[in-house]
Amino acid sequence: QVQLVESGGGLVQPGGSLRLSCAASGSIFSVNGMGWYRQAPGKQRELVASIGSGNNSNYADSVKGRFTISRENAQNTVYLQMNSMKPEDTAVYYCNAQIRRVWRGIVYDYWGQGTQVTVSS
Repeated sequence: QVQLVESGGGLVQPGGSLRLSCAASGSIFSVNGMGWYRQAPGKQRELVASIGSGNNSNYADSVKGRFTISRENAQNTVYLQMNSMKPEDTAVYYCNAQIRRVWRGIVYDYWGQGTQVTVSS
């Protein structure tokens, strides 16, 4: 069994900062890509940022220059530092990881339970 546990969401004022964390635990052989997605009410889930096992990262245009994704491989943890936040960043944020549970096994997608981020004055 594999679990992704997120933390760090909450309420922040426009221009403020939050840091999300997501730790993968359980029966894990290796973790490939990790990332953060978000879903606002009435909208589809969208990619916010992703990071490969070699620390190559990718960002949605809407967050470039404001958000930074990073990972700590020894802890199977991914972070999202969010600065200069805007009301349009309000959404449920989901952690994603591509995990191989055994050597030469299939890589599966796993998701966290989601954490609410609200940007409002």
